[in-house]
Amino acid sequence: KASVGFKAGVKEYKLTYYTPEYETKDTDILAAFRVTPQPGVPPEEAGAAVAAESSTGTWTTVWTDGLTSLDRYKGRCYNIEPVPGEPDQYICYVAYPLDLFEEGSVTNMFTSIVGNVFGFKALRALRLEDLRIPVAYVKTFQGPPHGIQSERDK
Repeated sequence: KASVGFKAGVKEYKLTYYTPEYETKDTDILAAFRVTPQPGVPPEEAGAAVAAESSTGTWTTVWTDGLTSLDRYKGRCYNIEPVPGEPDQYICYVAYPLDLFEEGSVTNMFTSIVGNVFGFKALRALRLEDLRIPVAYVKTFQGPPHGIQSERDK
């Protein structure tokens, strides 16, 4: 078997971030990622790794873990489906709580969700396929500073 090189001294993400029993909320940001795990990495671990690395996870225990509620802020991989006709590819569904993101900031949201996960060694390939942004988060955006019509007239 091929060695992936990430197991020694590293927490398994699926123990915390793979939560198939989780029921999504209307206020969750929902992302669908197409994931191709490295050989030997189960899809549950790959999906959990994406949820962890794009929210609150890190590869090791840090002293600040006890200062905040992980359950309040963590992303959760709640469903995994194989991609029909594509061996070793999966759609991993991840729910993110709104408390994880700065209000009214598209930059913060995308940096959190896709900013750090694409170079993750447990994955051969990763692509964000779909994103659902809840109304509660959309309402935090102020819109253009001089109004929509002035932006259209430019």
